[in-house]
Amino acid sequence: MTTDATAVRRGPAALLDDYFRSTLDVLETLSRDLGAVLGDLESRGELSDRRLDELVEPLALAVFTRTWPAAFGAGFVASLDLRGPSRGHLSWWQGPMRSQLRLAAQTPSREHIDYSGFEWFRVPHETGEGHVAGPHVDYLCSDEYTLTVSMPVWNGRRFLGVVAMDLLVDDVERELLPALREFGDVSVVNAAQRVLASTESRLAPGDSVRDLDGYGSSHCEIAGLRVLTRV
Repeated sequence: MTTDATAVRRGPAALLDDYFRSTLDVLETLSRDLGAVLGDLESRGELSDRRLDELVEPLALAVFTRTWPAAFGAGFVASLDLRGPSRGHLSWWQGPMRSQLRLAAQTPSREHIDYSGFEWFRVPHETGEGHVAGPHVDYLCSDEYTLTVSMPVWNGRRFLGVVAMDLLVDDVERELLPALREFGDVSVVNAAQRVLASTESRLAPGDSVRDLDGYGSSHCEIAGLRVLTRV
């Protein structure tokens, strides 16, 4: 996930597409590898929380070595109707030590969290495509300002869940801003016009750009992102 001179020459939207496409390519491989195995184990009644974690762990840990800046967290979130594991089971590793996340919701007294309404889960399920959600404060995992990049996992036409990674906004800004400054005052915003990164000092991640007067706009191919350029 590094910027290159070719993307810079093609413009800021192309730069963003290349940046997040490399992330989604990593998740697409993970999704493909996981989907067939999960589907087979589910059909044979051999899935459990422990078995799911054992399958996901090496794939999730590989994500940390294949992305730059390194993902803060990575893993798989099961659909509520995946047969075998606890409903909505979260197989997730994160942080400098790449340790497994254990939520209070995964204790016997609180069996699951319904993730289906979260943007990073809902949009890939509905569209069948990868998605970039955020920026948001990730109270479930990192407690940091985060972008969550996610990809649906299928077995045939059956939805099994999503594979995802969390990127810290600070890391994304450090990677993108030097290249974005080549284009002057530009801001990357999501579909809700909230800032992901901006070269304008008055705009910070999470700020809402409501007045588009004085901006040109170029749409990215990925995830409804676009670039606003001060004119």
